[in-house]
Amino acid sequence: MGSSFISNHIHVVFSTKNRVRSINEKLQPKLWAYMAGIAENHGMHAVKIGGIDDHVHVLINLGGELGIIKAVQLIKSNSSRWMNEHPGPRFEWQEGYFACSVSRSQVATVTRYISNQKQHHKRISSQEEFKILLKRHGFEYHGD
Repeated sequence: MGSSFISNHIHVVFSTKNRVRSINEKLQPKLWAYMAGIAENHGMHAVKIGGIDDHVHVLINLGGELGIIKAVQLIKSNSSRWMNEHPGPRFEWQEGYFACSVSRSQVATVTRYISNQKQHHKRISSQEEFKILLKRHGFEYHGD
């Protein structure tokens, strides 16, 4: 077998520093597209990116070059720099993130979940969502 075929889907969630609502709704599509570009420029494939004003969900296929830590660091640092090139207060992502693997059979489900973030957060706060994600994946929540 001369070629490598890698399916390595990861769902990553990270919030703005102190959960400040600093991602303007009008800027969100541009930020999500910019983040997808960062992924593509580093050998990853952004399946879906979305969120609301205080956090983002990223579903990426990491490919075979990068690990999760490096991939998240590249996306967070470059998107933060991009946000700070736009008018407004200083922008920062919160330290840390949530990341879990997604089986190929669940990619469509996670994609829909990310697409519906605005509607989803009419019913549940970002912090509650985060607690549920952690619990669902076997993590214990200790606060921010």
